[in-house]
Amino acid sequence: MSLLCLLFSGALSANDLIHVVGRGETIYSISRFYSVGADELMKLNGITDPSRLQVGQRLKIPASENAALPSAGPAISQNLSDYRVVRGDTLFSIARTRGITLQNLLEINKFSPNHALKAGDVIKVPAGSSAPAVALPPPGNTAGSSQNTTPAASRIYSLRWPIAPKDISYMTGQMGVVVEGERLESVKSLMPGNVVSAGPWRKFGRVVIVETSGGFYYMYGGLDSLSVNVGDRITPGLEVGKLGINAVSAKPQLFFMVFRSDTPIDPAQAPRA
Repeated sequence: MSLLCLLFSGALSANDLIHVVGRGETIYSISRFYSVGADELMKLNGITDPSRLQVGQRLKIPASENAALPSAGPAISQNLSDYRVVRGDTLFSIARTRGITLQNLLEINKFSPNHALKAGDVIKVPAGSSAPAVALPPPGNTAGSSQNTTPAASRIYSLRWPIAPKDISYMTGQMGVVVEGERLESVKSLMPGNVVSAGPWRKFGRVVIVETSGGFYYMYGGLDSLSVNVGDRITPGLEVGKLGINAVSAKPQLFFMVFRSDTPIDPAQAPRA
């Protein structure tokens, strides 16, 4: 599924999403990706014969709670267990211990971003052991822990990112990262390329997608404002926008994903100019 065939239009509202059909895509594959019904997709776009779908055809995606980019949240159907809050716990520390993002934990428990925990509270967390590869501790930040930062975490933090990372977490279930920074911090391109999309996207604020050589696409999401337009040619280090606030976590967070053709890759392994 070609995520990078998703384009934005100034005539659309922030909740309207357009998909441009790529080679080899079908009504079924597109509907499955967006978690919408194939019949609903066809009806919305006036399609009576799905076999006549053409490359380059623009399809409007039905509005749905699930009709969006895969979020950083886990599936609600995952196995959950009870956790009793102890003194000193915070939602953020519990999320990191369980290898999920703060947004995941808030969604699981239907908490607001300003929810206050108290010792003795019982909350829901993913069952099983933690997954330290998902939430990475900042290098040198060992306060309250006897564990040292892992070599993998040190290597990842030493890489060049679109912003200066205060914290990096892998999105659950997909090859993307959430990078915490400073509000209105300059978000800079990692590679030269052409801006193929720039605009609002559900749950991800404003988003810029840059096509680079080698078939790579870099997605910078969670922006407060944009500094580039579709069609712009950009160079490494050029500002693509200013970092916004994640409405769920109430933190300045960049959603950063990289794709090669139709396949997501680990952003830590992506080329950097």
